[in-house]
Amino acid sequence: MKNYIVKFKTVNKSPKPVSVKFSIYSALGGFITITILAFLTKNLELPFIMAPFGASCVLAFGVPDSPLAQPRNIIGGHLISTFIGLCCFWLFGNQWYALALGVGLAIGIMQLTKTTHPPAGADPLVVILGACHWDFLLNPVLSGSVIITIIALLFNNISPYRKYPKYWR
Repeated sequence: MKNYIVKFKTVNKSPKPVSVKFSIYSALGGFITITILAFLTKNLELPFIMAPFGASCVLAFGVPDSPLAQPRNIIGGHLISTFIGLCCFWLFGNQWYALALGVGLAIGIMQLTKTTHPPAGADPLVVILGACHWDFLLNPVLSGSVIITIIALLFNNISPYRKYPKYWR
């Protein structure tokens, strides 16, 4: 037990904070993206937005160099996790074990497919608790994650200090 508790101790410190300029640029990217998704949702009367997309923006604009923020991860992670959540919902309904199985399977399958995207871990919860239908995969999941990725590609590369993506595969 003592060896286990010792693991909690560390001499490492948090990474130094980003610059104010980087932070403002990141905030602006997230603001623009959510504005566009919300505008499309309202004016086209189709869902283009869901709560986990806010966290996707944190990664895409706040830490664009992260492996978890790459296009493959944003789009693939959301699609895979939502599909798993829908399968769990349609097989087991809105049960506690469907929620747990959905999140657990989403984590494992995202890792195996190299599409790990932490915000997508919430997708099974969203679709199961929301009693979503299969069309949720198209709107908002596919359409919204593609829009986030397109904006991240365009916006992040405006800055001479950013290069996005770091990789496609």
